[in-house]
Amino acid sequence: MSEQYDFVAIGDIVIDAFIQLNKDAADVSQDMDTGRQTLHMPFGNKLPYDDVVVINAVGNSPNAAVSANRLGLKTALVASLGQDRNGKDCLEALRTEGVHTDYVKLYEGKMTNYHYVLRYGPERTILIKHEKFPYTLPDFQVPPRYLYFSSIGEHGLPFHFEIAKYVKEHDTKLVFQPGTFQIKLGYEALKEVYEATEIFFCNLEEAQEILGTEEQHVPTLLRKFKELGPKLPVITDGPHGAYVVDENDQAWHMPMYPDPADPVDRTGAGDSFASTFTAAIILGKSPAEALTWGPVNSMSVVQYIGAQEGLLTQAELNQYLADKPAEYEAKMID
Repeated sequence: MSEQYDFVAIGDIVIDAFIQLNKDAADVSQDMDTGRQTLHMPFGNKLPYDDVVVINAVGNSPNAAVSANRLGLKTALVASLGQDRNGKDCLEALRTEGVHTDYVKLYEGKMTNYHYVLRYGPERTILIKHEKFPYTLPDFQVPPRYLYFSSIGEHGLPFHFEIAKYVKEHDTKLVFQPGTFQIKLGYEALKEVYEATEIFFCNLEEAQEILGTEEQHVPTLLRKFKELGPKLPVITDGPHGAYVVDENDQAWHMPMYPDPADPVDRTGAGDSFASTFTAAIILGKSPAEALTWGPVNSMSVVQYIGAQEGLLTQAELNQYLADKPAEYEAKMID
């Protein structure tokens, strides 16, 4: 393990069981003002489903690791699994994808995280349960070029400071894509992490929650994050595209890459965008160029069930860029 990794992802790993609900039988309402849909499941009822697809070794960080590996980076994952059949299946899936598992630990007496994803068309509700694994950084013999840190459990707060300390003391850059627990903590509780971050990702609503603001102007939010530490903050805004403020304080906007068909499943769209942008930076692209890469992989991922099947190789991604519509380009904005 004396080789240097380009991209080491850190975060929880799970198995997702995607349960396709029967659209005729499912009770779903829609808010006419917001468009938000709600699934209703009265107690005592039997709710039919059409099929189930089980996908191993997923989660924000495993998804990012698979994405980076397909794009040509030397990639590893730091994660914990139970010493059970599910854990062994996850290890096999990672190795099949070419992700190095040197830093994946199996714990006897623990159960591998297993989630149930209730699908209604491209929308989904996820039933989650996380095992309490210990969090600790491995002994990297050679510091990785980039650490990609994302969702972990609520008991892992001290681990954040261990990571921040490591990147400050080594020639390693930190990418931070906060999960639900980390977003709820806000900025103050994770001040040391934000100060140590090179590239940061969240969506518009998450940015407002983290910063405790109702500000809608995305470049203003990005510059607020820059003041907290991240050198390249990136914010996505669903159908309105994605934004970055580069090292020269120039804001850029990128529209979505057009979908070839209606989305099948939106799981993993954010992971694919963030990991692809990061991979582009590692491969020497400018922030504006990296911003053109991310939406292409997101477009591809949502055409499949799960977060990994649609992830592109670099050659495939470059072909989409070669065939892009004229309006698909990064533009400078104020």
